[in-house]
Amino acid sequence: MGSNLPTQCDVAIIGGGPAGTTVASLLLKYNPRLKVVILEREKFPRDHVGESLLPAVCTVLDEMRVWDKVEAANFPIKIGATYRWGNTQNLWSFDFSHEPFQDEMRPGKFNGQRKDLAFQVDRSQYDTILLDGAREWGAEVYEEVKVQEVLAGGDRILGLRIKPSPKGQDTDVEPTLLEARYYVDASGTSGILRRQVEVELHSPTSLRNVAFWDYWQNTEWAENIGIGGTRIQIMSLSWGWLWFIPVSKMRTSIGLVMPAQTYKETGKRPQELYEEAIRTEPRISKLVENGTVEGNLQTTNDWSCLADRIAGENWFLAGDTCGFADPILSAGLTLAQTGAKRVAYSILELDRKVLDPQWIKNEYNDSHRKQIQHHIRFADFWYASNGCFTDLKENCADIARDAGLDLNAEQAFRWLSTGGFATEDARYARAGTYRFAAVVDFTERLTGSKVPWQIVEKNQFKMNMVGATKSTMSILAEGRIKSVDCYRRGPNVLPMFGVYRLVYAALQRESDAVKLMELIINTGMSGGMFTSKHECLVSSCEVLESLILEKWVTAKVDKKRPPMTQFWSQMASTAIQS
Repeated sequence: MGSNLPTQCDVAIIGGGPAGTTVASLLLKYNPRLKVVILEREKFPRDHVGESLLPAVCTVLDEMRVWDKVEAANFPIKIGATYRWGNTQNLWSFDFSHEPFQDEMRPGKFNGQRKDLAFQVDRSQYDTILLDGAREWGAEVYEEVKVQEVLAGGDRILGLRIKPSPKGQDTDVEPTLLEARYYVDASGTSGILRRQVEVELHSPTSLRNVAFWDYWQNTEWAENIGIGGTRIQIMSLSWGWLWFIPVSKMRTSIGLVMPAQTYKETGKRPQELYEEAIRTEPRISKLVENGTVEGNLQTTNDWSCLADRIAGENWFLAGDTCGFADPILSAGLTLAQTGAKRVAYSILELDRKVLDPQWIKNEYNDSHRKQIQHHIRFADFWYASNGCFTDLKENCADIARDAGLDLNAEQAFRWLSTGGFATEDARYARAGTYRFAAVVDFTERLTGSKVPWQIVEKNQFKMNMVGATKSTMSILAEGRIKSVDCYRRGPNVLPMFGVYRLVYAALQRESDAVKLMELIINTGMSGGMFTSKHECLVSSCEVLESLILEKWVTAKVDKKRPPMTQFWSQMASTAIQS
């Protein structure tokens, strides 16, 4: 069997999960001549935690041409989430789309409202769909194969010693040496390659949680929305929280997350705590009354962490190998696959030899690490509003102070939820893969106070470029990394692309709020950037507000000019507040 293993390839990928298959599929989509090898130590299908997607990953699935196959598996459509969090017993819901869900027959297509929604997936099926998709693109997939050794010389990977490992057991077969031009570590928390090149993980948070989970058959869905639509349930306890995620019509993932220290202090076994949490949480206990637990409780440390770097001379890290953000925001798969897309694009661009190789690697390293860090900070923000995580409140302030901001704990919350909106997407204002308006909504719900919008209170706006330097940043499209102009000032970025460029250009001509918005809408619609005036206004308001927060724009009140209140209420308030 050892002689059947590959000895040469262009790209060797360690791990056949979503990160690894995303890299492979996109590499071969845009360059079918590549020889791409995936090495997976397990035999698929197999269960894996992390079943809740965010809308951003669905765009990647569509690019991989597997969205239709995922949809055909009839996974629940994720509309959003319902929460009971912190010190309140009230339920509140967050939906991805500001438009009501329209009932449609399934299987559906990736257009219209489905571009704003996501899935809740059974990972045993989902990961298999993605692995089979990589095979269809031409990837050579080797399951039950173990990477026994990573050979390295300095920061360069020289090869992998691999051997068959059926059912996780070593065999007597001599290992095969596999050599590649590029290596991708998508081995998850194992970090097989990462450990060899001595890249350290650090934890930029005091958050230390453990998670226990099992799967259930025949539970009720908390919410049935149209055909196949539902929301995940996040229910806070006095000593942790429960997730309730239907992953098929019959199967549901239910997990308990709690502070590691609290777990130790109870002296109870994980099974006892898991059963107690479900029994004492009224909403979840009602849903499982007629259900049956599968009886395979699993545990893990849900400790947020981040790799010091995620790209080297001829290697890249992808997925959880890069870092991990607490599951409260359901970001695991989305971070894994959006980051893996950038790995594929980086390798494709390195082969083209047009852009500076170090710039390509730096762009991946900087952008994806910031994306993970956003989620880690955002998770801290969520936990700090929960009564059993009070020690995190001051931690938020510590993080803010490390960034040079003199804020108290309460002020730090707002900074943590509204910083760096242009670092993740050069087109729109996002943080932690969530739109600006969503971040504001979370902030208001978790703090119990309103976040004032400067664009409503003020009516005169002017660009402030003092201290800014011209630079470049990357955007990804159709298998290419493009270098676009931007301005940088400290940690903040002003892209000259997408809605940011639209708003910037309009501010060169208008400062009056109402005239400015009219100009933005007319330009955005006539240029084909948007198909809806409503979406154009919402996106531009998000960008303008983020630019004010980051001091790119100064906002004032001219008492001689009317405020934007009437214009806002007519066209934007519903969308922004949703």
